[in-house]
Amino acid sequence: MSGAETAFLLLAVVVAFVANDLWRWLGVIASDRIDEASPLFVWIRLVATALVAGLVAKFVIAPSGGLAAAPLWLRLAAVTVGLVAYAAGRRSIALGVGTGAATLVCGVALFGY
Repeated sequence: MSGAETAFLLLAVVVAFVANDLWRWLGVIASDRIDEASPLFVWIRLVATALVAGLVAKFVIAPSGGLAAAPLWLRLAAVTVGLVAYAAGRRSIALGVGTGAATLVCGVALFGY
């Protein structure tokens, strides 16, 4: 690699790092002033939950790639297990999505799809 290519790659890495970490640091700074019960924060949480629900619905109804090999009943079972975990885990999206994904992976491995 020439010096110009190396400099360009280094610049790209630095710019990408700054573009991502700038928002993280601003979030850390602003987090002390955010009221989790404020209408804006509740709306943001609802939008994030709706986006996750939309993605899950798309993956179940119209899967692509390797997910398309899993039968519909297995995808629906994984969603059901994920919803139960979400409800049982005090509405934790991470727990619901993680449990549903683990159920799907285990089902595919167990049944050999």
